[in-house]
Amino acid sequence: MKTKAYVDDLRAKSAAELKSELVAAKKELFNLRFQNATNQLDNTSRIKEVRKNIARISTVLATAEKSAN
Repeated sequence: MKTKAYVDDLRAKSAAELKSELVAAKKELFNLRFQNATNQLDNTSRIKEVRKNIARISTVLATAEKSAN
């Protein structure tokens, strides 16, 4: 149920907000990978969660751009 609410929240945002959220998620993923490489990351499942969130944001963004055309 948490995922559905997150996707609904994404669909309510504008394209500019989605793009800024995508950039923030990619930065977070980079930081998590860096922490993992230096053995400082405790919760490794967060990497998988952020990757899926990036995919969700990209999908909603592509769908919004496709419907706008």
